[in-house]
Amino acid sequence: QVQLVESGGGLVQTGASLTLSCVASGLTFSSADMGWFRQAPGKERDFVAAISWSGTFLYYVDSVKGRFTISRDNGKNTVYLQMNKLKPDDTAVYYCAVKIGGNSWREAGKYDYWGQGTQVTVSS
Repeated sequence: QVQLVESGGGLVQTGASLTLSCVASGLTFSSADMGWFRQAPGKERDFVAAISWSGTFLYYVDSVKGRFTISRDNGKNTVYLQMNKLKPDDTAVYYCAVKIGGNSWREAGKYDYWGQGTQVTVSS
């Protein structure tokens, strides 16, 4: 049974930093592509960042480029999202997800397993 557990969310002020973590179990983590998505109230779940199984390929939505960094530690079955210079528009529930194969990195429907999410709130 695949499980993804996110942590690291919280309430911060504009300009602050947070690091989200997602620990995976029940799968061969080192072979899995991983992604982070976010969902604000009343909105769809949107792509934020993704990383290939090897860490070679990284993908970001334009609005977070230069501020967010996705990384992984295959020895710890963990994927991270370092978020700097946070803005109120970054407020959302953040989800990590596993994609088993395929090249559609930015489509939520292409991911196979999801965590429960962690809330990030950025105050102005």
